[in-house]
Amino acid sequence: MTETTLTSLGWTPFFARQLTGDETGTPARVTAVHRASVTVLGPQGIATLLPPEQAGNYAVGDWVLHDGTVVIRLLDRQTEVSRRAAGHVALRQLIAANVDTLAIVTSCNADFNVARLERYLAMAGAAGCLPLIVLTKADEATDADDYVARAQKLSPLASVIALDARNPDAAKRLYPWCKDGQTLALVGSSGVGKTTLQNLLTGIADTTQGMREDDAKGRHTTTSRALRPTLAGGWLIDTPGMRELRLTDAAEGIDTVFGDLSELAQQCKFNDCAHEREPGCAIQAAITDGTIDADRLARWQKLLREDEYNSETVAEARARYKKLGKMYRGAQDARRNKRGDDL
Repeated sequence: MTETTLTSLGWTPFFARQLTGDETGTPARVTAVHRASVTVLGPQGIATLLPPEQAGNYAVGDWVLHDGTVVIRLLDRQTEVSRRAAGHVALRQLIAANVDTLAIVTSCNADFNVARLERYLAMAGAAGCLPLIVLTKADEATDADDYVARAQKLSPLASVIALDARNPDAAKRLYPWCKDGQTLALVGSSGVGKTTLQNLLTGIADTTQGMREDDAKGRHTTTSRALRPTLAGGWLIDTPGMRELRLTDAAEGIDTVFGDLSELAQQCKFNDCAHEREPGCAIQAAITDGTIDADRLARWQKLLREDEYNSETVAEARARYKKLGKMYRGAQDARRNKRGDDL
């Protein structure tokens, strides 16, 4: 990529429509988020900016307007990849923004997990991204086509590719999703080949580590997110391996992945059907005739319960922190006013 323009960075009419006639800021895209600042890239080059709010409110891939020193305004996101943050604190964690395609990377071995793939597909659906399933280590599998067939059954919207991540020619099969200013984000467990794919797609050599032979689980290599140019003319966001993926505000994404069950549920005799032993349950009838797998129903119900709980707790935490922030600012104002009276 010889010249950096707004178009080459992924600027589209969606963002241009957000500008007003009297805007004074310069558009740029966030390439990295730090503790108290963000790094951006625009036609004028790279800059480190101070945001007017917590840097954690920004995501790699965001578009901002700036004056060369501070962020003036964060533009609305076209897509937003997020999850409930790890740990006991109920907060939403931003993963990436303005991603065109979410590449879910797993391996043709013990790392292949249907329930986990469905979670990532639901994340893609909730974010508004196109889903792409990338199956690595296809060269080591006895029957890679079987893994492909199982992955394709999970979503009619997802494209599926099986490859050897170490093969430069195989990595070029991902070019259609990361060219002409398009942004591709890689997600998945540690050690499945995300960093290797990143190296081949960007020409940047990062440290990679192998898999543990006993359980096919890898060691973390990527520790932070960054927006990098690809050799195909687009952009790539690699993400650290996720030990747990807890969905929040993902009802629409879950409905996309389990569309067949959602449609069947509309045919049940009772509107509040729990799909267990109720008479006239269309889903149980489909399980009986072999159309639907009972395990798939259980995974759907589990994700719905989890998303409802996480979404409620995150919303409650957000309201609580907002209330605490108002109280803190009020106490600060009171102390300032008292000092003024004392003078």
